[in-house]
Amino acid sequence: MSDQPTQPPPSQRWALRIEYDGTGFVGWQSQATGLSVQSVLEAAAARLNQGVRVVATTAGRTDSGVHASGQVAHMDLPAHYTGPRIRDALNYHMKPHPVAVLQAAAVPDDFSARFSAIARYYRYSILNRPARAALLRDRAWHIPLELDTEAMQQAANLLLGRHDFTSFRASACQAKSPIRTLDRLEVRRQGELITIEAAARSFLHHQVRNMVGTLKLVGEGTWSLGRVADALAAKNRAAAGPTAPPEGLCLIGVGYDPDPFR
Repeated sequence: MSDQPTQPPPSQRWALRIEYDGTGFVGWQSQATGLSVQSVLEAAAARLNQGVRVVATTAGRTDSGVHASGQVAHMDLPAHYTGPRIRDALNYHMKPHPVAVLQAAAVPDDFSARFSAIARYYRYSILNRPARAALLRDRAWHIPLELDTEAMQQAANLLLGRHDFTSFRASACQAKSPIRTLDRLEVRRQGELITIEAAARSFLHHQVRNMVGTLKLVGEGTWSLGRVADALAAKNRAAAGPTAPPEGLCLIGVGYDPDPFR
């Protein structure tokens, strides 16, 4: 009797809503060296797939030090699992890494965490007080000088809408076009904490952090509103402000229609 090759079990595409602490990771994407969020998730998924690697495709490839409370990825895993079982098993196998699957939902085979997304939402946090951060050390940008959030919001309003954001993209950005539509850029203060929330269908590499770095200059009084408008019109990265540190940035959600997690 000849041995028959083992047939892989039928697969099902799963959308995963994920949170992670980006501190200590090289970012979402697997790299030649260093630990990535993607590699941690894929190693756990292989444990559910007879040891065979399962590729995770994500909505946003966050950089080293950037966090997520609402990242979305999709993976093809055996169909006999349920959503809660996928969630719990992946979380078990990802311990002790600070990565957790919050929800797992079955989706059609043509669903793409990246290309099916219709919106991405980011929040940037600034700790605005003289004393350095302790509890928020890896969660916020510490700025001792008091910032004028009203002026920052006025500057943010200049960036809303559809523009060429060349001045706010990283030099290594691989996007084919610098044209993006910024739907929301809101600056809010609650005591010592300032949050800047941004929403768009998609963002350029470092776009949010570069916009925050520019708004900070306005908030401290170094830049006028006119200079922000000039920076946008220049279409030159050197014309805009610095790149804000990664630890203040968090991907808080990804929008889909229909939403697989409802």
